[in-house]
Amino acid sequence: QVELVESGGGLVRAGDSLRLSCAMSGRTAEVYPMAWLRQAPGKERGFVAGIRWSSGSTVSADSVKGRFTISRDNAKNTVYLQMNSLKPEDTAVYYCAHTTISGIPQMPGAYTYWGQGTQVTVSS
Repeated sequence: QVELVESGGGLVRAGDSLRLSCAMSGRTAEVYPMAWLRQAPGKERGFVAGIRWSSGSTVSADSVKGRFTISRDNAKNTVYLQMNSLKPEDTAVYYCAHTTISGIPQMPGAYTYWGQGTQVTVSS
């Protein structure tokens, strides 16, 4: 069993920054990739960024490249999403998720464990 707890969401203005955190616990949690996904009102859940624990290699969606950075702290079993230059279209509930599939899948269905989500609202 893997447990994920997100924090760090909030209401900000366009151009501001936020850092989301995802604290993870579980036996094999550190072996497989982690990712951030988001869901805006009326839209499907979509991939934002993912990271491999062992190598630290990352993948990001085109819509956030150059603005968002995913990272991890192995000692704290925590994954972060640093979000800079936020735009109103980044408004969504952000979820961290864990998969037992090698690589960094981008389909939400590939992820088994999910956090409760944290709301990010960006005003114009």
